[in-house]
Amino acid sequence: MEFYLCPIASGSSGNCTYLHADEQRLLIDVGVSGKRVTEGLTEIDIDPTTLKGILITHEHSDHIKGVGIISRKYDLPIYATKPTWERMESAQMLGKVKEHNQRIISKDEPIYFGELMVTPYSIYHDSVDPVGYVFEYMGKKMVLATDMGKVDRKIVERFYNADGILLEFNHDVNMVEVGSYPFPLKQRILGDYGHLNNELAAKVLAHIYHPDLKWAILGHLSNENNLPDLAYLSAKNALLEKQIEIGKDLQVTVANRYNLTPIHRV
Repeated sequence: MEFYLCPIASGSSGNCTYLHADEQRLLIDVGVSGKRVTEGLTEIDIDPTTLKGILITHEHSDHIKGVGIISRKYDLPIYATKPTWERMESAQMLGKVKEHNQRIISKDEPIYFGELMVTPYSIYHDSVDPVGYVFEYMGKKMVLATDMGKVDRKIVERFYNADGILLEFNHDVNMVEVGSYPFPLKQRILGDYGHLNNELAAKVLAHIYHPDLKWAILGHLSNENNLPDLAYLSAKNALLEKQIEIGKDLQVTVANRYNLTPIHRV
């Protein structure tokens, strides 16, 4: 059995993640060029023609700007909630998509790709109907959780008993506050419908840790308001407060912004 995640790109400038569950192969978002996706898949010896579809978290351009291109090139179905589809179509964000490739999903209702179960769940972000995803296969569980201004009990419960998680560590609060962004943009980033900051994400990670959690990928870092070392240090400190040691108890990796992050298996 092979079940793994591999971020092709992760950050405020573009996001795309490859999910592999043996013959079930999916992309989560395509916020980068089609060329970059093809190159990334080639790096890990995946033939793009074996993909089964594209899952959309929300309609912001750093998550969908390459979706239409990849769907047309490889004739791939696109899975998104009805409000997200309506927004993408009304704003002509994807270009022409074949009708048979327009698939509507609903929050909290699992979809199946063979033995792979994918469950979209509701998150807090300033888009029309954003979701995260839980992936379950052959008794193992991985979670993708980015683009959320806050978490609540229901969201955190989605993370329990995961074997691996890709969790947003978007910004350092101090860097946002003293940075050059206009005040309304700062308010958006720091608000309940913006992005998770390092400190909060680290607390969430420490809270959900259990001995079978193998790894955490720190993702969706801001280029302007974060540093990989700051994100990593936040995670390290929060984990140490609970006597959880990186390298010994948990593998922690900061996702690469533009390039492939190594494969993370469960």
